[in-house]
Amino acid sequence: MSILIRITRMAWRYPTRMSFAYFTLMLSVAATLAIPLVLGRAVDGIVTGANRGHLIELALLLLGVSVLRGLFDFGRIYFSDSTSHRVTYDLRNLLYDKWQHLSFAYHDKEHTGDLMSRATADVESVRRFINLGLLRSVHMTLMMIVICVLMLRLNWQLALLSLSFVPFMVVRSTMVVYALRRSWAKVQQLTGELVTALQENLSGMAVVKAFAAESYEEKKFAAKTRDLADAAFRSDRIESGNNATTTFFFTVATGFIIWYGGLQVVNTDLTIGQFTEFLFLMSMLNQPIRMSAWIINTFARAVSAGERVFQVLDAESPVSERPDARALERPRGQVDFDHVSFAYDSVSPVLKDVDIHAKPGQVTAILGAPGSGKSTIVHLLPRFYDSSEGAVRIDGVDIREFTLDSLRRNVGIVAQDVFLFAATIRENIAYGVAGATETDVVLAAKTAQLHDFIMSLAEGYDTWVGERGATLSGGQRQRMAIARTILLDPPVLILDDSTSSVDVETERQIRQAMQQVVKGRTTFIIAHRLSTVRHADHILVMQDGAIAEQGSHDELYSRNGLYRDIYDLQLKPQEEVLLEAASPLSAAGGNA
Repeated sequence: MSILIRITRMAWRYPTRMSFAYFTLMLSVAATLAIPLVLGRAVDGIVTGANRGHLIELALLLLGVSVLRGLFDFGRIYFSDSTSHRVTYDLRNLLYDKWQHLSFAYHDKEHTGDLMSRATADVESVRRFINLGLLRSVHMTLMMIVICVLMLRLNWQLALLSLSFVPFMVVRSTMVVYALRRSWAKVQQLTGELVTALQENLSGMAVVKAFAAESYEEKKFAAKTRDLADAAFRSDRIESGNNATTTFFFTVATGFIIWYGGLQVVNTDLTIGQFTEFLFLMSMLNQPIRMSAWIINTFARAVSAGERVFQVLDAESPVSERPDARALERPRGQVDFDHVSFAYDSVSPVLKDVDIHAKPGQVTAILGAPGSGKSTIVHLLPRFYDSSEGAVRIDGVDIREFTLDSLRRNVGIVAQDVFLFAATIRENIAYGVAGATETDVVLAAKTAQLHDFIMSLAEGYDTWVGERGATLSGGQRQRMAIARTILLDPPVLILDDSTSSVDVETERQIRQAMQQVVKGRTTFIIAHRLSTVRHADHILVMQDGAIAEQGSHDELYSRNGLYRDIYDLQLKPQEEVLLEAASPLSAAGGNA
């Protein structure tokens, strides 16, 4: 019930529209129920031989009431629909804003497809509740009450006979509410799983085709579709059963009314016009009774959908701003990790007592095996996650004292997995930098050794980049990411293996340009190439979440420890192979 109350409160954020919706709703009920009254008078007038003028008056009155009913119905539908669409507009924006501000820890645990389902199918179920449940239920309830009163006024015996079936339908509808709530919760869960499977398949289409796994994916998707279809069919079967039961009871009641009402007319206890009016009222009673199944369905769906929507809106982000957080002005760039530990959960520690002190303008390279904690270290700096113990400081101040926006404007990141938006090259480079000029964009592209390639394209900087940068090579995507970060001009820079997807010549060009970019910035580089490591001022060697060794290249190499093993076994041979592949002799030999 609390879920429905919250949705109702959201609808009443638009009090004028809601008030007009209920006002036109009551007028619509009045106009609708005036029709059988006029019809009953007309039938009695015909039977008693009323003059033509009186019948014309009744016909015009009936026409006028019908026109008013249409106008009031239009107003009711207009105000109810517009209100419901405004609430869904608010909900989708609230969801989107919430997702923007929830930390990586939240998104690590959630499936993208399930979140998409909450913003589409679940929000639509909430809209249907406002339109059908919140407003239409009042309409139907009011109709039933007034119809029952009018029927009792006409003939209480007939009214009691016809209403004797209502308790059975109420009990049946109550049972259906609970069954539908469980059923629709399952449907919405399976819908999220289906959207997740679809999203993963489309995003990973290259992998699917590379492994010729089309048949496997088709079977997997068909299984999800079958589960959803079965669950939806069970819900429809419950709803259809309720409709069929309602129709059966109403038909039986109509048969009894025709039999008993006919006797009343024969015995002159009821006029033909009154009997006609009664039958017309009873036929009108059929609509709210039959609609009750739809309304019950919207209530059931709204509860399960609302739970999923409000789970997101009520979610607490593990990373949040303090109430008194202040903006971080451009810092000098002193970065300190003071005895920092971190774990994604209480069982698996990722970092253990990490102590790093990077001076302004210093380049720090981080090495280590996969899973050693390299990326986690740099993810703590812009507060994608918060440390479990210890503190990360910039210029001696705990980064938790700064607003997230100002912190991240001062920490630039070039990730290994580059994400580009479906937009122009110019828009991708200038992303997140308000007021960037054409000169700024071009300068950043030149620094990233991308300008010449862009100018070789027919539309230059206006060239459209496909989804996730699909129209560009891996090296071009990474250089564009570098240009985007250069334009941000951050005093602290993180390069997460940013040259891993480029060839040796392109890496040399980028590195030459980056010498100017890195100058004066505190830079952290997660590196896998010898050239990156050798030019670093300070090197950290990570092992099992802790710093195993640290120092300069010469210092670490002379210790004959873990760094020397990595250098001799991985970095040096790798670099020699790459240099050989790029040498003219290698190229000539390949053509021989």
